[in-house]
Amino acid sequence: MTSPFEPRIPFRRAAASTVCPIGVHAGVWVNDWSPLSARKAIEGSAGAGFDLIEIPLPGSRGTAASDSLTRALLEDNGIDAVVSLALGTETDINTEDPAVSARGEEKLLDAVAFARDIGASYVGGVTFSAMTKYAHPATAASRANSLDVLTRVAAAACKVDVRIGLEYVNRYESNLLNTAAQTAAFITDLKQRGASNVLLHIDTYHANLEELSQADAVKDAGALLGYLHMAESHRGRLGTGTIDWPGLFEALDATGYQGPLTFESFSSDIVSPATRDDIGLWRNPWHDPAEVARQAAAFLREHLTHRAHPALRA
Repeated sequence: MTSPFEPRIPFRRAAASTVCPIGVHAGVWVNDWSPLSARKAIEGSAGAGFDLIEIPLPGSRGTAASDSLTRALLEDNGIDAVVSLALGTETDINTEDPAVSARGEEKLLDAVAFARDIGASYVGGVTFSAMTKYAHPATAASRANSLDVLTRVAAAACKVDVRIGLEYVNRYESNLLNTAAQTAAFITDLKQRGASNVLLHIDTYHANLEELSQADAVKDAGALLGYLHMAESHRGRLGTGTIDWPGLFEALDATGYQGPLTFESFSSDIVSPATRDDIGLWRNPWHDPAEVARQAAAFLREHLTHRAHPALRA
C-alpha cells in the first residue's frame, strides 16, 4: 500500500534511493520558534540531511517567527514541514468540562491554521487528550467529547487539505489511547462520523512501553498508519537502546508503508525547563544537537537503503 499521508506538496528532499521521507523534531535544535530559532532549526535539519522538520505549535505567536518567514526558510532550504502539539490539562478535550474542551478545540484549530499558513499538510501529536498523568480512567462521556471535537477539527482541516494525526502515548501520559489497537478503533469511530483525513501516529518510545512489539503496533495500525516518531527506548541516540529496529522496519516493509519517519529526542541542554519537567528529562542523553541529528539521519537512511535493496541485508 502507499501511505495515506499524501502531502499537499511532494517531499522535496526525499532521495530516490529511500522509501520514506525522514524528519527531525525541531526540539532537537531549539526550545522556541523565534525568527533566530526557526532559521537555526530549519537550516540545521536540512544540513543534517533530513527531508522534513516537525514544528511544534508556537506557544506565543506574538514572539514567534512569522508564518511567511517560516515558509520562506522552508523553501530556501528545500525542506518540508509538519506541525505537532500536545494538549494540556487546561486544553483537554478528553473531558466533560465544556470550557476546558472549548479551549482545546481552539488550540487544535490554531494548529491547523498554522499548518495551512506555513504550507504543511499534517498536524499530529497528542491531539485527543491532555498529555498528563490522569488520576482515573477515561469515561464514556469524555471519550465521546474527544470524538465530537476531533470530528469538527478534522472537517475544518479537510477544507485546507490538512491531515490530523493521533499519537497514542503511554499510560502515564494519557488514559484514553495507549496502543495502536485502541487508536485504530478510535479513528474508525471518527471515520464513521465522516472524518476521512485522520491518521494513526506511532511513537516507538511509547510503543516500547505499551505494545507486545513494534511489529505488532504496525500490524494493529494497519492502513491507518500515517506517521512515525523514531525514538529510542531511552529517547537518546537511535540504535543505542532496546528498540527492535530490524523488526520495526520489517513490519513497515510488509505493509508497504511510505510515510514519514521522524527522529524525536530531547536534551535539557536544548529544551526549556518546563518541557524538561513535563517529560521527566532528568538526565541528558546527548549534548550536541548537530551530532545527534547527523547520526539519526544516517541511521534511518541506512535502514531504508537496506529495506529498498534486500540483497544488502545481513
